[in-house]
Amino acid sequence: MFAGTGSDVGKSVIATAFCRIFKQDGYSPSPFKAQNMALNSYATPEGLEIGRAQAVQAEAAGVPCHTDMNPLLLKPSSDCISQVVLNGKPIGNRDAYDYFNREGREGLRGEVCAAYDRLAVCYNPIVMEGAGSISEINLRDCDLVNLPMAMHANADVILVADIDRGGVFASVYGSIMLLSPEERKLVKGILINKFRGDIRLFEPGIKMLENLCGIPVVGVVPYYKDIYIEEEDSVALSGKSIQAERGKVNVAVVLLRHLSNFTDFDVLERDPRVHLFYTNNTDELAKADIILLPGSKSTLSDLYELRRNGVAQAILCAHCEGTAVMGICGGYQLMGQEICDPDHVEGEIERLPGLGLLPVTTYMTGKKVSRQVKFCFVTGTVDTSCTGYEIHMGRTSPVEGVSASPLNILEDGSEDGYFVDHTCLGTYIHGILDNPSFIDFLLEPFMDKLVEAPAFDYREFKEEQYNKLADHVRNHVNMELIYKILTDHD
Repeated sequence: MFAGTGSDVGKSVIATAFCRIFKQDGYSPSPFKAQNMALNSYATPEGLEIGRAQAVQAEAAGVPCHTDMNPLLLKPSSDCISQVVLNGKPIGNRDAYDYFNREGREGLRGEVCAAYDRLAVCYNPIVMEGAGSISEINLRDCDLVNLPMAMHANADVILVADIDRGGVFASVYGSIMLLSPEERKLVKGILINKFRGDIRLFEPGIKMLENLCGIPVVGVVPYYKDIYIEEEDSVALSGKSIQAERGKVNVAVVLLRHLSNFTDFDVLERDPRVHLFYTNNTDELAKADIILLPGSKSTLSDLYELRRNGVAQAILCAHCEGTAVMGICGGYQLMGQEICDPDHVEGEIERLPGLGLLPVTTYMTGKKVSRQVKFCFVTGTVDTSCTGYEIHMGRTSPVEGVSASPLNILEDGSEDGYFVDHTCLGTYIHGILDNPSFIDFLLEPFMDKLVEAPAFDYREFKEEQYNKLADHVRNHVNMELIYKILTDHD
């Protein structure tokens, strides 16, 4: 288990690295995180929902993702309310206080332990990931994901600390000292992450940590800038809000308050033909060639905010000036004539007029659609086979008197989305941009402004990044010691 001294210390990326390292070394690894909190999710081959981070780790491990890899997913819809997804299916919304204190907690513990047990029969090793800090002593009794889970699995725990944020000695020592003696026995190593500078200056610190804690430092992993792994959290997105560039297609993703599944746009960030930025600045939106409306966990709330802050009007003005607008999932719903929620699935708002770019209406429903799909898009040939996945609540259909004009035809013959023309389109399919043929289709109207650039293979790129990450971590971690820890059990 890779546990942390706190949130955002790099546990997910380190776990991803070890999934690929163990695969390279001839093992059959699988990721596992008992409970994840994230708005980035993914549909398994069975059409069930898990955290996107575990899907990425499964991809690095070279195995199909499964709900057992993340049996419990919390999807925040506000500061205090989350949708609870158990074994891939939503079981309702929970207030944070009630979730951590309500009866039935042991039932959830039984579910996550059973999921681990099923994985352990099929894979070896299991690369487990903790959540937040391992030393949240106020939540110890209800913790499902950190050391209680490690105890169930008899896992060797590696404590990951972020030296870049400062205070690494206190965070490591304090985390360990706050554990019970029984818990402390499970911590077999310390991994220092995100190191900058000359490692020789930190070598005395390594010895000090080992002497203080009585636990070996298994590695010091340097900060990197040239390896690209999908991020779990959207915290860094606003930092990508920068000016348009000449010689590229400028693509703006609208920075919604409840933005979800932002990994839909990672491929554009890597495509040499594209300059991608995230913004809710009306002046920046006016400079975009393409505006993308992303998914949202609270579509009506985000629509209300877009109207309040002037972004809705800015999108409409940009479209009138020739900017293409495309919506994905919640963004597709936003582009319609109206969104109705008579049953209060999302909240108190029962109806809002949409942006009016597409002649469709959305009704929110309690049933969640979650599935992987194969499809052909509107100008594709029969031979053009694309893949993606759906995770959404709500039913969208053309307004009365308007004919269907689907963007995509699914493998089962059903229709998806709406296509007006190259400058106005929407879809429920996440991952649609991971298909090179669809990217070419989206960029086609703007090809004349491009400085010549090669086409981009995102799948090949991701494989290269997993290997680069594995090499980077392997080169700065004592793998001989890691394998000794894993095999040296009484």
